[in-house]
Amino acid sequence: MENLTPRSSLSPYVQRVLIAVSLTLLVLALAGLLGLAFGVFLRLLAALLIALPLRAGAAWLHRRIGLPEGLALALLALVVLASLGSMGWLFSAKLSAQVSVLKEQLPAAIRTVQARVSGTEWGQWLAGENFDLRKAMGGTSEWLGRATGIFSTTLSILADGYVILFLAVFLALQPKTYRAGLVMLVPKAGRARAHEVCDKLSDTLVKWVLGRLASMVFVGVLTVVGLSFLGMPLAAVLGLFAGLVTFIPNIGPVVSMVPAILLAFFNGGPHMALYVLLLYLAAQTLESAAVSPVLQQRLISLPPALILVGQLIIGSFTGLLGLTLATPIIAIITVLVKMLYVHDVLGDDTADV
Repeated sequence: MENLTPRSSLSPYVQRVLIAVSLTLLVLALAGLLGLAFGVFLRLLAALLIALPLRAGAAWLHRRIGLPEGLALALLALVVLASLGSMGWLFSAKLSAQVSVLKEQLPAAIRTVQARVSGTEWGQWLAGENFDLRKAMGGTSEWLGRATGIFSTTLSILADGYVILFLAVFLALQPKTYRAGLVMLVPKAGRARAHEVCDKLSDTLVKWVLGRLASMVFVGVLTVVGLSFLGMPLAAVLGLFAGLVTFIPNIGPVVSMVPAILLAFFNGGPHMALYVLLLYLAAQTLESAAVSPVLQQRLISLPPALILVGQLIIGSFTGLLGLTLATPIIAIITVLVKMLYVHDVLGDDTADV
C-alpha cells in the first residue's frame, strides 16, 4: 500500500535551523516582555515611594491632632506639589540664565585652560603631540550640542513623572483596595502572613524614604552654606541639586560634584575648583560618618557593598530610573527573603528583619 503520510518538503537541516530561529525569537520576546514588566514595576515602586510616606504622614497627623486622614493627605500633597513647583521654578529661572552666560564664556574658558596647561611641563609635552583641547572636546559647538542633548531627555522624564504622580495619588487614596486585591491572590491559609509581609514592606519603604530625605536635607544645606562662604555663584541651585541627587546612594554624591567643579573652574580657576571639591568631599564624609549611622540605627540599615552591587546590576539593565530605585528594590528583596525563606522555610526566627 502506498504511504499516504505527508512528507515535509524541507530538509532536516532547514527544519533544525527554523526551530533554532523560532526558539531564539521566543526567548527574545520573553526577555522583552520581562523588561517591559520590570519597567512598569519600577514606575509602580516610584509611585509607592511617594504614596506610602504621604499616607503615613496623614495617619500621623490624624493621630496627633485629630485631622481627618483625607484632609491631612490633601494638605501633605499640596505641600509636596508646592515644594516641587518652587524647585522647578528655581532651576528653570536660574539655570537658563547661567547656561546662556556659560555659552558665552566657554570659548574664553577653553583658551584660558589651554594657556594654563601649556605653561606646565606635561602641558608642553601635550602641545608637542599637537594636542588641542577644542579637538579633544569635539569643538565648542559640538560640546554644547552634547550638553544640550542631555536636556532633550527632559520630556520623557516629565512623562514618567506625570504617570508616577497620578499613580501615587490613586495608591494613596485607596491603599486598602489595592492591598486586598494583591493579598487575594494568596491562598487563604497564607493571607494573614501576606498582610504581615505587606506591613513590613510598607514600613521599610517609608523608613528608607525618611532616611534619604534627612540625608538630602543635610547635604543640601551644608553645600549651600559652604558654596556661599566660598563666594560661588548659584550656590542655592548647586546645593539643591546636591541634595536631590543624594537620593541615589553612592553614585549621587559623585554626580553632584561635576557641575559645581566645572562652574568653579570657569569662574575661579583651579584653586576654586579644588576648594569646591574638598567641600563636597567633606559634606559627604560628614553625612556618611554622622548622619547615616544614626539613621541606620533608628530606621533601616543595608550593607553599602550590597547597595553598590545592586546599583551596578539593576542600573546596567534599566538605566537611570533603575539606578535611582536600586536601594529600595534591594530592601524589598531582603525583607522577602528573610520573612518568606529564612523565617517560614528554614524556621530561623533569629534573623532580624
